[in-house]
Amino acid sequence: MTSILRQIVAGPRSRHPEAGLDLCYVTDEIIATSGPSGTYPQRAYRNPLKDLVKFLDYKHGSEWAIWEFRAEGTGYPDNEVYGRVWHYPWPDHHPPPFRLVPAIVGGMRNWIVEGKEKGKERVVVVHCKAGKGRSGTMACSYLIAECGWSVSEALARFTERRMRPGFGQGVSIPSQLRWVGYVDRWTKNGKLYVDRQIEIMEVHVWGLRDGVKVQVEGFVDEGKTIKVFHVFTKKERVVIEGNAPGGSGIKDMVSDMAGFQNDGKIPKANTEPLPTDVASSSSAKPAPQVIDANTSTPTTNSSNENEDSESGGTAVIFKPSTRVILPTSDVNIDFERRNKASMGWTMVTAVAHVWFNAYFEGLGPEQSGKPNSDGVFEIEWDKMDGIKGSSRKGTRAFDRLSVVWKAYGDEEIREPGIDSPVPQTRPADWKGGNETAPEHGKLGLRAEREGSANVSKANGDSEEGVKACGPSGEDMVDLVDELPTEKPQIEGTYPLK
Repeated sequence: MTSILRQIVAGPRSRHPEAGLDLCYVTDEIIATSGPSGTYPQRAYRNPLKDLVKFLDYKHGSEWAIWEFRAEGTGYPDNEVYGRVWHYPWPDHHPPPFRLVPAIVGGMRNWIVEGKEKGKERVVVVHCKAGKGRSGTMACSYLIAECGWSVSEALARFTERRMRPGFGQGVSIPSQLRWVGYVDRWTKNGKLYVDRQIEIMEVHVWGLRDGVKVQVEGFVDEGKTIKVFHVFTKKERVVIEGNAPGGSGIKDMVSDMAGFQNDGKIPKANTEPLPTDVASSSSAKPAPQVIDANTSTPTTNSSNENEDSESGGTAVIFKPSTRVILPTSDVNIDFERRNKASMGWTMVTAVAHVWFNAYFEGLGPEQSGKPNSDGVFEIEWDKMDGIKGSSRKGTRAFDRLSVVWKAYGDEEIREPGIDSPVPQTRPADWKGGNETAPEHGKLGLRAEREGSANVSKANGDSEEGVKACGPSGEDMVDLVDELPTEKPQIEGTYPLK
């Protein structure tokens, strides 16, 4: 019975023919496995920890070590794997805080190189929950950063070794694929990363439908937790008549929003696909290097069952009434669409989000570690992450999104040297039950939340023709000139220990 349960849970992932465990050799040096467990009931349907340790001991003696990425908890204490475990946890279905990447791939490299210097052939074991998204992101990152593989080669190898034929990609979540592309750019440009605090100035949405909640999220607690920093309300929304606002920088966008005539700068609102899912931070600046859409972005069918026949929507600008500043360069914009049902219930019809990193969107790698101090990230609905990071998002909530951001301060982070100590983060409680992310929810009926009436409802209660003003009624064009340039003092930054 337990064997059948494990086969069902493993699903589309390949099992090792010799061990009968849910694991694979990505290369001779990298093993990817689903999260093992030493306690019931999890050990009945996941890799039993003792079986995994027994297999690794038999095949590799003492020359193996684990890199784990589970913010929800490993499911076993460190001493049950001889203490040979490195902790870099972050929430499931999301990309890693990028500041963790240099330490992760550098530590993996050092473990393997140190073994070779001693005449030993060492292996790195990576695991998250399923051993797919988070593990695949870092396995591919290692192959790119330390072994010289291309993005397409790394993604194809992980899919070939980890997935059963015909069961899709190994790394399939759009934001995780974006991060693999970031790693490639980081590697090709000296492996320098600069983390900064990011202020969300505005969120522009084209084709916004009714009943959509929009919120801004980011990492805290060393990356183990995703925090909601702001939920936009009706009063922070301006509906634009006619053409959508332009995309040529903060001041032009503010001028558009305030009603100034910028006909030459304002593109027609449309749903034409962008060349890639990574947009330039400003139309006046050079385009960044991007991932080949044929190799790193999952193919989407705009006419699949997730799309509805509804068309239209409005061009809307969300301007926070208070400053929204995230502690790191990793930014998540989250959407949830609700339609009112009856008797205190609402129908959730769409759930989607997208992560981007302002260092890369600001062309940091291509500008020798000196990224743009502001920029705009753009993406279309079809390329958003869906429920649990899948492509399933429900009915269309909007057509296109632009996020206007501004950066403060900088902290240089480099990959540890061969003989340098490698920092790691605090582990999550291995027993589980850790709160890691806001509830992004499921599609279907849900109890109506308290205070939801004040949340942005897109077209409802239109504010067309309202002049854009700051929180105290000041003109928005003047407000931009008055924004402080110094690094704001906020809590939430986290050094690696």
